[in-house]
Amino acid sequence: MGVLPGTIGLVQATETVKMILGQGIPLVGKLLMYDALSTSFNTFKVRRDTNCPVCGDNPTITELIDYQAFCSMDHSEAAD
Repeated sequence: MGVLPGTIGLVQATETVKMILGQGIPLVGKLLMYDALSTSFNTFKVRRDTNCPVCGDNPTITELIDYQAFCSMDHSEAAD
């Protein structure tokens, strides 16, 4: 299964190029499932969660988290 990350990375790169060029049908709002053992792909529609704290109608998380402060790390520990 060593090639699995490469396969998924290739799909992600293809999606990026499609978005940049505005060509094709992107996987926006869809979940892509890849079964490496049977070499098959399935897509599922995913509905937007209007209560999501990041992308919902009233987001409460609007900036990135400072993980060093969140985890109570001082800067000397972070450099290790």
